Order: sequence, then C-alpha cells, then structure tokens
Amino acid sequence: MFSEALLRRGLFLCRKENGGIKCLISPFLSTRTHSTLVDGDKQKTMDDLGGPSFLTSLYWLFGKGYFPKTHQMQIEHSKIYGPLWKSKYGPLVVVNVARADLIEEVLRQEGRFPIRTDMPHWRGYRQLRNHAYGPLTEMGVEWQKIRSVLNPRMLKPKHVSSYTNAINEVVSDFIEKLAWLRKTKGNGVMVHDLAGELYKFAFEGISSVLFETRLGCLNEEVPEETEKFIFSVGEMFRLSPIVVLFPKSVWPYLPFWKSFVAVWDHLFKVGEELVQKKMSEIQERVKEGKPVEGVYLTHLLIGEQMSVTEILGSITELLLAGVDTTSNTISWALYHLAQEPEIQQRLHEEVLSVCPGDTVPSSDDINRMPLLKAIVRETLRMYPVVPGNARVVAENEIVVGGHLFPKNTLFHLCHFAVSYDEKVFPDPYAFLPQRWIRGQKQSNQHPFGSVPFGFGIRACLGRRVAELEMHLLLSQLIKKYEVLPDPTGKIVKPITRTVLVPATSIDLQFIDRQQK
Repeated sequence: MFSEALLRRGLFLCRKENGGIKCLISPFLSTRTHSTLVDGDKQKTMDDLGGPSFLTSLYWLFGKGYFPKTHQMQIEHSKIYGPLWKSKYGPLVVVNVARADLIEEVLRQEGRFPIRTDMPHWRGYRQLRNHAYGPLTEMGVEWQKIRSVLNPRMLKPKHVSSYTNAINEVVSDFIEKLAWLRKTKGNGVMVHDLAGELYKFAFEGISSVLFETRLGCLNEEVPEETEKFIFSVGEMFRLSPIVVLFPKSVWPYLPFWKSFVAVWDHLFKVGEELVQKKMSEIQERVKEGKPVEGVYLTHLLIGEQMSVTEILGSITELLLAGVDTTSNTISWALYHLAQEPEIQQRLHEEVLSVCPGDTVPSSDDINRMPLLKAIVRETLRMYPVVPGNARVVAENEIVVGGHLFPKNTLFHLCHFAVSYDEKVFPDPYAFLPQRWIRGQKQSNQHPFGSVPFGFGIRACLGRRVAELEMHLLLSQLIKKYEVLPDPTGKIVKPITRTVLVPATSIDLQFIDRQQK
C-alpha cells in the first residue's frame, strides 16, 4: 500500500479500480525507484547524494585553479560523483544535474513561476537603490506580469523581423570598422581581439533595438561615456560570482561590494538617461502633432502597462542579456570556421546562392540558410553562453533521478558537461555543424542535450533578437571575407566569467573575397 504522503506529493497517478486504488508510476520516477518504494524501502532524498564539502569546493576552485574554469569542473565532478551530486558554496547548497534526461526532468517540473535563482546579489543592489526588478530578478506572479508585457516584441517573429534594418545598419558599420582595423592595426589583414570588437558590435546592436538609438560603440574613437558603460557591464559580470560566495550580511564590509554597487549605479544612470531622452522625443512629437514612431522602448512607454521605473529595471536587464550571447558566439564561430575552410566555403556558397551580388540578407533570407543556422547551433553547443543555468522549483516537491527534493531546492543545470556527453554528441570536441541539419541529425540526439537559451516560459527573452543579430552578421562577414587562423597558431580556450568567454584574445585574418 502506498502511503498517503506519496500520493499527496504527486509521485503517482492513481484511479479507483475494482473497489480499490490502482497507482501508475510517475513519468519522472525510474523503474528502480518504483521497485524501491514498492518494497517499502526508504525514499531517496538529497541527503543520499554524494558531492564535495564546502572546503573541498574551495580547494577545487582555488587550490586546483578551477575558479575561471568552473565549466570544466562540471565534467570532472560528474566523473567522480555521477550525473547528480550536491555541492556547497558558502551559504548555498546546490544540486548539480549533468545528464540530458535529468535536466529534462527538472525543467518539465518547474511549475508556473520558475525561478533561475533568487539572485541575492542582483536583487540586493535593487533593494539598496530602490530600483524595480526586471525579467531576470523578479519572481512569481510579478515576473509573469513583466514577461507578458515584454514577450511579444521580443519573441514574435513578425515583431523581431522589424528590427532587421536597424541591425543591418550596425552590421554595415561593423564591417567598415573591420576594414579600418585591418588597415591601421593589422597590416591590411589582421583583426586583433575580435571578441572585444564584437562585444562593441553586440552592444551597439542591442541598444539600437532596445533604446532605439546608437551609442557610438563602432566609432573609430568610442565616446568616453560609452566606454564606461561597456566596462561596467563586463565588471558587473566579473564581480557577480565573487559576491555571491559570501553571506549577504557581510557584503557591506567587502571591498569589492562597493565596486559592484558602483558599476550597477552607472548602468542604471545611463539607462535612465536614455529612457528620459526617448520620453522627451515622444512628448515633442505629440506637442507638434506628429505621429509617434518607434519599435521597442517607444512601445513600452506609450503602452502604459509598466511604470517608467519598471521599464528602466527591465530594459537594463535585457541589455545585459543581449550582449555576451552575440559577441562570444560569433567570436567562437569565426574561430572554428577559420580552422575549417571546407565548412566556411560551403557557408559562403550558401549565402551567395540566397543573396547574390550586393543583396543584403533579410530575416526571410536567413530562413533559407540551414548551414548558417547549424553553425550557430553547433557553436552554442560547444560554448554555451551560460555554461551552467539554475532553477529553483518553488511550488512543489519534485523527483529527479529517483531522489525526492523539497521545495526551493537550488538546481544547477550543467549545460556545458551535457554538451560534451559523447552518448548524446559523438565526437563532442569536434566542430560538426551537420549535427543540426535535417536529414543528417542523429535520431537518438536528446532534445535537452543542448539548450543554450533555456526551456519553457523562463527561456531566454532575447533569444530571437540575438539569433537575428548573429545570423545577419555572420552571413555578411563570410560573404565579404575569407577568414584565416592566427598565423602564430595560438590556441584559444574558454573561461567562465559568469558567462563563457575566450581566455585570451582571438586574432584572425580577414581576406577580401572577389565579389561575384
């Protein structure tokens, strides 16, 4: 007889049958767990999981030097402890999940209001300055309200395609910037620190969409305020994983907490200036009797579904989410294409076949470039922007891998480790875009083996815009240039800085192609 507690927890689906109760196993319970419970054994819980202690975690991070390589530590720990283990980091107890089917179990049970983490350091800053939470920091019903307002213009294809012209203008300026860099600093062919230059492109691109304005990131001389804005984003990401290791009570006494607050102050300051500028433009057009035109920020301001304070909190977080995805993914894609001339040539031919001559790609054109999309997918598999995502299932107890976890358990989804699972992706360290092309894709490839933008209602809000930027830029770069490796033969590895970034500069040669 199954206990009432198990029935209440929803571990079994039950129905009345022949005067009794027949129970069916939940899809999230393994056969082994089912037989264990039937035999009357104790239900496995988080206490039954192995894993490193707090001191052992510190040793791995600092003694063994894995602090900038926490993505690689996922793989090493999964070899030691298996695909499910717990770790302690300061005040946090984290359940690590490093197998595709187990990640699926977590994400399919995340409930109506999934939480990435409670992000105490980001939320702590907002409480300190009385700023509104945004889509990354808000939770529960209020989070759902924000997403319902932000989603349409970020995720619906018809709205996202309307950003094509603005992004293509930024792409055109970036290509001009590359020509200038080659001429002035690269002996006519080299572009040094490509990731840094692409970071400026991504910043300019997302700003042109969100704030409907250009910041001058691609100027030969970048404005001082823009440089400071770009630096503040990078510094915030660098400090975030350090601050969160310490209890909230000691933050005011940490020397780097002041720096953390200062860079956030600057991000909100610039964001507020851009919002106020747009409000003044709208008011002026209304005063003159002219139609109010604009796509994203204008839509939010005239929609009156969010206050100006809420808009500022949300749009600042959207900006943060939109820069690293584009810049780092394109950097790694070009790095690998430079080493794979055959794949690069096939991509060049695909782009030319769809957009011959001086034709500038549109969003509709991109849909006819399967190799282009596959290259981006494969790059995101090998270098997931966020190598480990988090989930807090706040509504119910859940079962994962045969273990029962209480509400509010913090799960760390080890996307990097799963992306290199050879059972899911044979030859995982090889750059093989054909994995993602229909007809060439393996039939047993698990759908949760690579989910770089997340899954479900808490999936990345900026996914469509980031993909549009990446596809438009990569297609035009390969159409114009043949990309060759760094002649020094330097090998570039990734490191984790909240997001996955190149450990050293990516330097590549860009050779003009003969236009056809």
